[in-house]
Amino acid sequence: MTEIRLTLTPSQADSDALAEIIRNANAAAGSGPERYQPVGFLITDQESGATIGGLTGQAMFGWLFVRLLAVPESLRGQGVGSQLLARAEDWAKERGLAGMWLDTFAFGAPEFYKAHGFTQFGAIEDHPVGSRRHFFLKRLDAPSSNSGSFS
Repeated sequence: MTEIRLTLTPSQADSDALAEIIRNANAAAGSGPERYQPVGFLITDQESGATIGGLTGQAMFGWLFVRLLAVPESLRGQGVGSQLLARAEDWAKERGLAGMWLDTFAFGAPEFYKAHGFTQFGAIEDHPVGSRRHFFLKRLDAPSSNSGSFS
């Protein structure tokens, strides 16, 4: 017998179990290997070595998803966010990925992403209530024969 149990603190093992089910279903559907690769471009404090900003994401199924992009207030307006996106785009192109995608809130940086060649492909109204969540993509050069290579 099975049960559905609520947890507000799912463990890494819980998430890994779900991911394995999805990977198996994707493979059975003929999607091919997902070639999942996490990636980060981190801004570090030169004195302490602490991470103070950066970009993180994951490449999967031939696309780079930008999960987080954060620039500390002291570095905003100096092109650091643009540099982070450029580094991520170069990394994705070097691996033959088809494109990049991300989401941001209306109070986040939709105009920043538009200015960097991203196109909006969707939105959720009232997420959060009274605002909007935007979804953007940017197609890169056509994937090469090494599509999805992470070496």
